[in-house]
Amino acid sequence: MRVKEKIKKSGYFWLPSVPEKKIAGTLNISDGGKIELEVAGLFDENIERGKFERIVGQIEKYGFITLDDCFWTHQTIGDISKSSILVHKAFLGVAYDDKEPVLLNTFQFSVEGIDEWVGLSGIKVENQIEKQTATITYSCPENVSLNLNNDMKLLITFSWTFPGFPNLTEAKITQKTWFRLVSEQDRPLKDFISTTHRITTLLCFAIDKTVCIDQIKVTSNTISREINTGESKPAPPMLLYYASLPYTKDEPKIYHHHMLFRYQTIKAKAEQIINKWLQTYDEIEPALNLYFGVTTGGLRYLDAKVLALAQGLEIYHRRTSDETRMDKDNFKRLSQTLRDQCPEEHRKWLRERLEYGNELSLRQRIQKIIEPFNEFIGNDNQRGKLIGSIVDTRNYLTHYDKSLKSKVASGDKLFRLYCKMEAIFQLRILQELGFTQTEMKSLLGKSHNLRQKLE
Repeated sequence: MRVKEKIKKSGYFWLPSVPEKKIAGTLNISDGGKIELEVAGLFDENIERGKFERIVGQIEKYGFITLDDCFWTHQTIGDISKSSILVHKAFLGVAYDDKEPVLLNTFQFSVEGIDEWVGLSGIKVENQIEKQTATITYSCPENVSLNLNNDMKLLITFSWTFPGFPNLTEAKITQKTWFRLVSEQDRPLKDFISTTHRITTLLCFAIDKTVCIDQIKVTSNTISREINTGESKPAPPMLLYYASLPYTKDEPKIYHHHMLFRYQTIKAKAEQIINKWLQTYDEIEPALNLYFGVTTGGLRYLDAKVLALAQGLEIYHRRTSDETRMDKDNFKRLSQTLRDQCPEEHRKWLRERLEYGNELSLRQRIQKIIEPFNEFIGNDNQRGKLIGSIVDTRNYLTHYDKSLKSKVASGDKLFRLYCKMEAIFQLRILQELGFTQTEMKSLLGKSHNLRQKLE
C-alpha cells in the first residue's frame, strides 16, 4: 500500500477488554502500509506476551482507532516500560469492542494509474487566445456499475474538489477516480480484501506496471452515530491501512501507450472480462503468482525470472488444458488392473508413475501455448528456436545438465528470451479473458511494451 505522507499521531491506547487502563503512545503508519505502535507502559502485566488480537485508542485528528492483529516486536522494562508493537490492520475513525467482528458493506479504494486507465474526466477547458479568455467547466462523470459473480457490485466512481476562495491568481479543479465494492449484506473484511487484491492485480496486468493501492475507505451498516436530535445515522467512512500487495518502493510512471489495454478498450464487455479475471485467478493462481512475482520485482536475477516464467507457463497449461492427463476411462481401467495384479506395497508407487508419466513434456506444452499466436512470433524456424531456447535454458538451470551449456541463452539473449516469455504469458492471459485474435492484434499495434517484448 502506498502511503505518500507518513502518519505519526499521539494519543491514548487500551485493550477493549480493559478499557479503564489507558496508556500513552504514538501511532506510526509509513509507506508500504507498515503500522507500528509505540507505547510507554504495559497494557496488562498478566497477559500473554507476544500477541494482541485488538488494541483500540484515541489519537489526535482522527479520533477513535482500532488496531487488529498486533504483535510485540520490542520491549524494555526499567523505570518506565516502553514497547513497540507491530500492527497488521488499522481502522481510523472507529473503536470496535472486544471480539466484535469487522463487517463491511462498502470498500472504496484507489490504485495508482487508475485515472489514466479509466480515462474518464469531467474537466473541459476552452481557450480563446485572441480574446485572452479561458473557460474551465466541470461535470462529474456518471458512475459505472458492474455486477460481480461473488454477489458484490464494482462501481467506478469519481470525487472532485472545486477552487478555493478567493481565486485571485489560481483556480484549480481536481478529479480522482475510485473503485468501490458494494455488498447489500455486510460481509467479513477478508472478502473485500481478497476481491480488492484481484482487481488490483488486474490493473497491474492491464497497465503493464506494478501499481499499488494508495487509499482505502470503508463503511459498515452495523456502525452508526447519534446526532443532536437523539436519532442515529450511518457513521462516516473509516480509513483502512494494511500492508497490501502488490507493492514496490518506487512509484511507477504511467503511459497510455505502454498499457496492454485501457478501460475504454473493454468498456462494452468490462463486466464479462473482470468476472473472467476473478474466475481465472482462482483457477491458475499459482501460475499468476509466479508471473507477478517476476513482473513486480520480487525476483532480481534474470535466470530466476526465466525459471519462474517457465514454471508459470507449465502450471498454466496443466490447469487449463484437457490434454494434461490420459483419458479418464483408460486410467480407470489401468487403476483396476493395478488393484487386481500388483502387490499392495507397490500400488501407490506404480499409480503415481502411471498418473504423471503420461503428462506432456515442457516442449510440447510451450508449443501448444504458443500455437494460437504463431503470426505474432515469427516464422516456423524462429518459433522452433524460441521453444528450444526456453526448454534448454530451463533444463540447464534446473538440472545443471552440462551438455546443454552451449545451447543456453545468456547475456542479451537471455534478456530477450525473458521478454518473449513474458509477452507469451500476457497473450495467453488475454486469450483467457476473452480477447479475440483480431482484438489482440489491435492491442499489439497500440501497446509499445508488448510489441517491443516480441520484437
